[in-house]
Amino acid sequence: MNRLKRLSNPQISISASSVLWVAAIALALVLLWQLRSLILLLMVAVVLAATIAPVVDWAEQWRIPRWVTVVLVYLGLAAGIIGFSVLIGPAVFSQIEKLIRQFPLFARDLIDLVENWLLTLNTTRPELVSQIEQTLNLPSLTTWGARTSQQLLLKSFSFTTGLVGALFSLVLALFISGYMLSDNRTLINSLIRLVPPPWDERLAAQVTPISYRMGSYIRGRVLVSAVLGVIITTGLGLLGLSEFALGLGAIAAVTNLIPFLGPILGAVPALVVAISQGWWVLLWVLLLFVVIQNLETYILDPLLVGSSVGVHPLYQLLAVLGGTQVLGIIGALIVPPWVAGAAVLLENLYLEPKARREQQVIFNGGRVTDCNGHQSPGVVTLALTKAN
Repeated sequence: MNRLKRLSNPQISISASSVLWVAAIALALVLLWQLRSLILLLMVAVVLAATIAPVVDWAEQWRIPRWVTVVLVYLGLAAGIIGFSVLIGPAVFSQIEKLIRQFPLFARDLIDLVENWLLTLNTTRPELVSQIEQTLNLPSLTTWGARTSQQLLLKSFSFTTGLVGALFSLVLALFISGYMLSDNRTLINSLIRLVPPPWDERLAAQVTPISYRMGSYIRGRVLVSAVLGVIITTGLGLLGLSEFALGLGAIAAVTNLIPFLGPILGAVPALVVAISQGWWVLLWVLLLFVVIQNLETYILDPLLVGSSVGVHPLYQLLAVLGGTQVLGIIGALIVPPWVAGAAVLLENLYLEPKARREQQVIFNGGRVTDCNGHQSPGVVTLALTKAN
């Protein structure tokens, strides 16, 4: 009877250690949230360090100090950026500013184009036009376009402040990544020592492949974006949009750094500008971006990026969307290489040892049976390799 009472009235005992663990986890989460800006900065710095690491490692083989190589690489990057800014930077920023200022006119051209098309269609299908007008609500659409254009124009003036802050964060991330590269062994060893054996040696062995995969991804994306920027600028100039070709090409090159979503974001401004030139120009610009998208998917990405990510495209897309949701645009850029680095750990510390264990043979009456059930006769001497 007493046992039934105890079962009907269960008592939950909470130990002091459980309370301390919950409090510690909650405190850690709050601390991580408060330090999210610093964590984001460190994530960017690690990606930058992985991108530059092959050059520093190569120079070290020639007995060049790592810090000297880091300084030379940064000076080269600064010279390239300054050269770009001097040669075509003014034209690019001038075209982008002009594009933002004329966006209300482009929106008006879009509305006029739709209205003219509806007038033409009204002569043959008046019932369809009535249904389209009720669905689209053109007066409200026009008002929304004008209001959005004004907001975009106002936000463009506050863009400079955000750009200065982003440049300051980038310089700080470069400084941190330079320190990581200059004294990487001491830094890595100090972190590895925090991990108990035998995982310390296993993690230490993954530093190089993680760095290689993260750096390969970023280098490949930058090369692909640069090539596409040149192609898009040339193509738009040939299609009669030379007034904005440099600006639109630069926008497309920057947005193409973002996988999956970047090409769409880069195509939208060019299509909006093409609308003002008529249907034929719009169709040709649309065809240009379709061709460029296929060029990137089937030629440039396999050639320049290759399998550096090592993650299924669906997971890459989820990484981009999740990074954008949590960290904004910068998250769409840096989360995929971090996912690629995590994939290295998953492959080398779990999947490959698991596959090796499955391939280990089992002795069965003088015959050898693998995990698929295949047998081979004879006396076999087997050396089982220890899983990493």
